[in-house]
Amino acid sequence: MSDGARQFPCDSCGARVTFAPGRDALVCPYCGSETHIPSSTEGIEEHDFASVTAEHLGEDAETIDVLSVQCDSCAALVEPSPNHEAFPCPYCGSSIVAREKSRRLIKPQAVLPFRVARAEALKAFRRWVRTRWFAPNALKKLARVEDRLRGLYTPYWTYDAGTVSRYTGQRGEEYRVTVRRNGKTVSETRVRWYPAAGTVSRHFDDMLVVGSESLPRGLAEALEPWDLGSLVTYRDEYLSGFSAERYQVDVKRGWVRAAERMEEVIRGDVRRDIGGDRQRIHSLHTTHGDITFKHVLLPMWICSYRYKEKVYRFLVNARTGEVQGERPWSWVKITLAVLAAIVVFVVLKSLEN
Repeated sequence: MSDGARQFPCDSCGARVTFAPGRDALVCPYCGSETHIPSSTEGIEEHDFASVTAEHLGEDAETIDVLSVQCDSCAALVEPSPNHEAFPCPYCGSSIVAREKSRRLIKPQAVLPFRVARAEALKAFRRWVRTRWFAPNALKKLARVEDRLRGLYTPYWTYDAGTVSRYTGQRGEEYRVTVRRNGKTVSETRVRWYPAAGTVSRHFDDMLVVGSESLPRGLAEALEPWDLGSLVTYRDEYLSGFSAERYQVDVKRGWVRAAERMEEVIRGDVRRDIGGDRQRIHSLHTTHGDITFKHVLLPMWICSYRYKEKVYRFLVNARTGEVQGERPWSWVKITLAVLAAIVVFVVLKSLEN
């Protein structure tokens, strides 16, 4: 199937309607007419990762032929903006000229609809800016520019897997000793190390991996957790009025990143299994089984801005309101603050004397 522009006319006046966050409805901005979107979880299934090869995207995963345009600055793949030959990139703010290209992709099975409205996200952005000590004045001026904030559906993969991990290491037991240092008696902590080995197992459910290369992974992961239990079956209506990015990280590369995130959790399991006061892990070998995946779209409000030729981003989880952002530093303000602190220190010292 092809993927066209998502535009829905109002049943009453014919104007274009958009999805209203938190209301599960399409709303006309002109006459106020509202159309409820029936939600469902039918069709949200895990797909067998073993069926994915270089030639096939997965035997049971539905695919679509899509048109997308690529940002020349940050390489984001976004849907063409309807009726616009050029539009700003939601990730870096650069102007994108609509040179479309077709690709075959795995279709999203599910979506988390927007819950946080634009006005709430804008308030969160302004609060965030106000609390950025030593931020340039240009950033505070930017907070007053409302059209910088855009609603975006970001592509994600979720992975399920069962793991069995075998490890070797050491368990450290602390004890205290009294020694003399520089003529003084002091108490110090020492550690006795004992060999440790064992096996830990865990089932991972919905390990998230962002499918965008344009969004820094650390920033995306900081927006977690997402209420994935509220996922609904994908419908075009949920995307009306919002941008959507196509995934750049394919399902196989996404699995590599998911396995890395799983490894972090498994290492914590190993440390707890070793026990003691301290732990050392010398070797860790994990076997993954029953790997499944699904492709979902998650909502966020994003503001991108440039400061001294570098791109910074501010994000709001459009389900929970969690705020994360990158910020520039004003070295002029920092220098003035340091000088002021030195002056205060000198004055206090002179008063003491």
